[in-house]
Amino acid sequence: MTAIAPAGTRVGHIHLKVADLDRAIAFYEGVLGFPVTLRMGNSAAFLGAGGYHHHIGLNVWESRGAAPPPPGHSGLYHGAYLYPDRVALSDVIQRVAEAGIPFDGAADHGVSAAVYLRDPDGNGVELYVDHPRDEWPTDAEGNLTMVNAPLSIRDYVAETKEMLADGRLKRAG
Repeated sequence: MTAIAPAGTRVGHIHLKVADLDRAIAFYEGVLGFPVTLRMGNSAAFLGAGGYHHHIGLNVWESRGAAPPPPGHSGLYHGAYLYPDRVALSDVIQRVAEAGIPFDGAADHGVSAAVYLRDPDGNGVELYVDHPRDEWPTDAEGNLTMVNAPLSIRDYVAETKEMLADGRLKRAG
């Protein structure tokens, strides 16, 4: 028998071992926009969005000054951060680019638009926004059929700006 998590179950947070706490905070707070909600001296910090206690935990308890794991080893593939709308995703994409952080790629999965990059410790990061659920691709039986179509980051940001300018999108808040 396969266990099934109950409806409403969510992934609460990700906790990362980092080599340099201040450098990691500069990335997750300064670039991605997650404010520090609690800092434990020079050993750990917790960051959250929208007043939540934390979505991201960072610590140097076992990793201060350490190198990232080499390619081909087990570990975190990426942490995925869901933004509330296209405008918010476009804004964070622009902050990442302005910070000089390279993108590993981008894709439209049919259910979402996503960009991929690495944090300062080499951890994979996915920044994404879901498409409206009624637009998700399905087969003839109604089963979800995700795709991995190319997505131009430059075009996505430019189209978002156009949509804001002509009123097809509104900035939240």
